[in-house]
Amino acid sequence: MTLIPCQRHLFDIPEEVAYFDCAKMSPLLVAAGEAGREGLMRKAHPWELKAEHWFDESERVRGLAARLIGAAAEDVAIIPSVSYGLATALRNARVAAGQTVVTLAEDFPSTIYACRALAAREEARLVTVARPAEGDWTAAILEAIDGATALVCAPHVHWVCGTRIDVEALARRCRSVGAILVLDTTQSIGALPLDLQAVDPDYLVAASYKWMMGPYSVGFLYVAPRHQQGVPIEEGWVTRKGAEDFRSLAAYGEALEPNARRFDMGERSNFALLPVAGAAIAQLLDWGVENIRETLDAFNAALEARLAAVAVRAASGRAPHYLSVGFEGGPPEGIEARLAAQGVHVSLRGDRMRITAHLYNHEGDAERLIRHLASALQGG
Repeated sequence: MTLIPCQRHLFDIPEEVAYFDCAKMSPLLVAAGEAGREGLMRKAHPWELKAEHWFDESERVRGLAARLIGAAAEDVAIIPSVSYGLATALRNARVAAGQTVVTLAEDFPSTIYACRALAAREEARLVTVARPAEGDWTAAILEAIDGATALVCAPHVHWVCGTRIDVEALARRCRSVGAILVLDTTQSIGALPLDLQAVDPDYLVAASYKWMMGPYSVGFLYVAPRHQQGVPIEEGWVTRKGAEDFRSLAAYGEALEPNARRFDMGERSNFALLPVAGAAIAQLLDWGVENIRETLDAFNAALEARLAAVAVRAASGRAPHYLSVGFEGGPPEGIEARLAAQGVHVSLRGDRMRITAHLYNHEGDAERLIRHLASALQGG
């Protein structure tokens, strides 16, 4: 592994800005923004578009996303959001009346709403794993999975407390009881390696606008080969076999693509957004996810020690790229806005403050964060 030097020169971030909020939304790479502008201008000259343009960029980006997660291109669908991916997975999940659907307390709303709707529709029982007092989410989830469990929806990293969950252990437990495992990796893909073959989830979903450093409204859904004959949630044309032949579209062929491409969103050939996602993923692959993890872990370990000196404690079991800190008596009133006024950007989620750095952060950012946070806590 190699520690990566600060990459701020690849972003448009003023020196007076200390941005510690990648878990909310990453800034765009300059190169990704340029790729998006170039892609958008394809629409300025539509007479230059050819049939292959509806397929070439989507296949290129699909291949890059597949490389990032360690999958084959045909196992990855292009989607607009996590909620879309969850809707696809849960439409194809077999859940019988009386079985249980396992979720986590304080998980992201998209997961909770989707699982609630599924449980109500199938007359199943929703089991919500409470936040464990000792912080061990993995043990708590494993305890909730039993012979009645049909489906487990879990993140790789909890978005509020930043705890890393042992998804390989979850997968083994799900397989032992015949339960479907759906993973939300939005808070991990691009910054935390995952051994896809070892985990072997049924479905894996991620939005691109956080740690994948891509645009809003683009995401990816991994579908295990055993589920690739499922039913998509749209009746699209581009997901049918032979869609490349525009002259035969009015023949209305019914056969869907025989792989995860059948689950692609409508208008997936987004000339403006796909190039942005592609440029971002290409940069992540160039850096190397393992190198990103090592670099962010080192940065966060040093920052965590300095935070402890100002009486702010990080959650236990944190993911290497994540800091989620708590305050005695809860976050001070208006702390997020007070820090933002000083050019320090973090986010509050529940009773915790997320401080999520990336390769664009440097020692000056850390100094600014510690100084202004200490001042705010002292009433300055």
